[in-house]
Amino acid sequence: MSYDLAVWEGAQPSNDGEGGAVYDQFYEWYMEGEEVAPTPGILAYAEALAERWAVLTDGQTSDWGSPLDDASGPMIYLTMPYGLAGELSAEAARLAAEHGLVCYDPQTEHLRPAHND
Repeated sequence: MSYDLAVWEGAQPSNDGEGGAVYDQFYEWYMEGEEVAPTPGILAYAEALAERWAVLTDGQTSDWGSPLDDASGPMIYLTMPYGLAGELSAEAARLAAEHGLVCYDPQTEHLRPAHND
C-alpha cells in the first residue's frame, strides 16, 4: 500500500476544489499523456526531495528509484510507502512550498500546505 502526492508548478489554487480540478487536468495531460521532459523547477525539487528523503529514511529510498520516474513537464507524482507517509509527505509539502510549487493529496482531495501534519 502506498501514499501518493502530486506536486506541480503553477499558481496556488484558492481552495481544495480548484486544486482538484488542476490536479485532474495536469494528471491527464502529463501523467497519462505523452511524456514531457521535467521542467527545471521540477528537476530541482526532485533533487532536493531525493536528498532529504534519503536522510529521513537512512537510505531506504534508494530502493524506490528516482522521484523523477514519475515526473513529466511541470508535474511530479510521488509514491511513498504508507508506513513512512506521515514524515515523508510532510517533508514533500514543505519542500514544495519552499520551491514555490503546489502540493496536492489526491487521496483526501486536499491541498497540502507546508505546515500540515
